[in-house]
Amino acid sequence: MNDKKICFIMCVNNEMYEEECLYYINHLVIPNGYEIDVISIKEAKSMTEGYNAAMVATDAKYKIYMHQDVFLVKSDFIQDMLDVFSNPEVGMIGMVGAEELSKDGCMWNGDRVGRIYSSNIVSTQLFVASDKQNKPYTEVEAVDGLFIATQYDVKWREDIFDGWDFYDISQSEEFHRAGYKVVVPYMDKPWCLHDDGILNLGNYDKYRQIFLKEYKR
Repeated sequence: MNDKKICFIMCVNNEMYEEECLYYINHLVIPNGYEIDVISIKEAKSMTEGYNAAMVATDAKYKIYMHQDVFLVKSDFIQDMLDVFSNPEVGMIGMVGAEELSKDGCMWNGDRVGRIYSSNIVSTQLFVASDKQNKPYTEVEAVDGLFIATQYDVKWREDIFDGWDFYDISQSEEFHRAGYKVVVPYMDKPWCLHDDGILNLGNYDKYRQIFLKEYKR
């Protein structure tokens, strides 16, 4: 495992988004002694399948799993990330998370922490989940999958999450099971912009029920 390497991983089905995402990655400030890599997974059957394939394809210690429509606008965020990961108990970092997930498993039905820039067809705006920001981070139960950084490899549950929903909340729970902390870092300004467009929630409830059964909520 190369502890001086950061790999950016994304499942891609839109080359225009991929190109824009790569533009921001290629303009990041890379700390001295570190290197970066990018893996784009195309034609993945599910998010978990794509992420598992990329996880074993790179020797990078630090992996950043991100949506193709996430743009890293804070060019020096990598050092901030490494500072959080200097605590070996921290396994996963997200941009938005829930300190305590609601009983129905829906992250947006409870209080959240974190901040991002959110863009849609109408406008771009700062989204602040909560004014609460602990330094250097706030521990959470689960984070949103738009951006997930890890310093340890824990297999994504493609055995039960074979679609595009609840892979992120499941992975948060898997990191807790492995004994690691899941956190949202303190941010003086958001690390990224999410051009989230229109959500497809056609299978959301199916995977919500799978999540509730697996994690006994």
